[in-house]
Amino acid sequence: MNFTCPIREGASLWPEQEALTFAGRRWTYRALDAEVGRWVGALQSRGIRVGDRVASLATSHASSVFLFFALGRLGAVHAPLNARLTSAELAPLVEDISPRLTLALKALVDRLPNAEPLETWADAVEAPSSTCESLEEATPRVVLFTSGTTGRPKGAVITEGNFRASARCSAANLGAHPAPRWLGTLPLFHVGGLAMMTRTAYDGGCLVLHDRFEPESVNQAIDAEGVSHASFVATTLERVLDTRGDRPMPETFRLALIGGGPVPAPLLARARAARLLALQTYGLTEACSQVTTERPTEADGRTAGPALPGLEVRIVSPEGEVLGPGREGDIEVRGPTVMAGYLNRPDATREALRDGWLRTRDMGMLDERGRLTVLSRRTDLIVRGGENLYPAEIETVIAAHPAVQEVAVVGVADARWGEVPVAFVVLRSGQALPEDLDGWCRRSLAGFKVPARFLPIDALPRNAMGKVERTVLRQRA
Repeated sequence: MNFTCPIREGASLWPEQEALTFAGRRWTYRALDAEVGRWVGALQSRGIRVGDRVASLATSHASSVFLFFALGRLGAVHAPLNARLTSAELAPLVEDISPRLTLALKALVDRLPNAEPLETWADAVEAPSSTCESLEEATPRVVLFTSGTTGRPKGAVITEGNFRASARCSAANLGAHPAPRWLGTLPLFHVGGLAMMTRTAYDGGCLVLHDRFEPESVNQAIDAEGVSHASFVATTLERVLDTRGDRPMPETFRLALIGGGPVPAPLLARARAARLLALQTYGLTEACSQVTTERPTEADGRTAGPALPGLEVRIVSPEGEVLGPGREGDIEVRGPTVMAGYLNRPDATREALRDGWLRTRDMGMLDERGRLTVLSRRTDLIVRGGENLYPAEIETVIAAHPAVQEVAVVGVADARWGEVPVAFVVLRSGQALPEDLDGWCRRSLAGFKVPARFLPIDALPRNAMGKVERTVLRQRA
């Protein structure tokens, strides 16, 4: 099947409908189509052709939207790099990409050799190009680098078909919406941000793009700009609720997808009281964002939900045996959202993709209803005296304590048990480390799962993708 640019389609079907807002500016589909066309002309003037790769370094910015869709009209590939990385971290990624062109926001241009300013790059072109090549499902659209928590980052190649399928599967779960307005606070160098951007365009909606997460701006967008959908993690969800004083959401706001791990039950209760439907999810870059999501009519916050319609999730043992409900093992995913492979890494691709299944390297289990509970990454597993301990299970219990803001549990070496769990706890403002944390855990966890130590910490260390750096915590413990 062949596809055309969704912005071009939108300009034909609903030209005056709002497509993008950013920093006080607004673009209808007609205006956005013309702007993308200008960028196509600028790219053509530099000789960018089918299959060429263009690297960019930017926080979320309207220019990144123009660039993404313009490259699609030429059949070229976008490689958005993480704006939080240092020059030293970026260098090997650029080497892997071998870009024909490198662009960066002016504030970041010094981090990339030969980078040209992104914001003004197409200003010299006045007339939009009419070029709009059709794309096949297998056409590569982006190269997105994994976070590299277990080694050098790998560039996952995500195709047009992957993005289309991700939008289709998500819509089948969430239900139709005539013109969704997605709040874009996830960065556009992240698969979640790109999936949100493309999903909105395919659905004829509007991306309300912010350059960063600020709870005051989020609430203003929800209350005054008709935002219908958003994506948060537990900490940002809590900040949104804190800032609005748990004021109920307007009727225009439909739901929020919650990623990044389990959400404490008290926080979900707060969200429900504020008329905010929060759906827990599980996803990864290699599967183009969402894999499982709670169903809106069945959300109870206990799992990450079942596989999205059109996708399959299974649990397998280290020996490859497919495991039944309630049994713990490796999470594998199959379906049209799974990446084409890793750029220039055939061995890694063969290791990750086996017989059509993506081996996620995460561990979990399914219940009788096919709902997924994510237990840990394989590298985060704690083995205490032969017993497998999953940080997510322990963290969920500790995070429910009223004095705890957030928590991370890691395994540290122990002469007697091999490993024992240690909990790093970020406390709420004005709170001291509770003396009853051990007893709190023992009410819900077997004794061998209770952390050997509870250590207060001002903030959890995170890598450039926002994931907790457990290696740093292990060293500190």
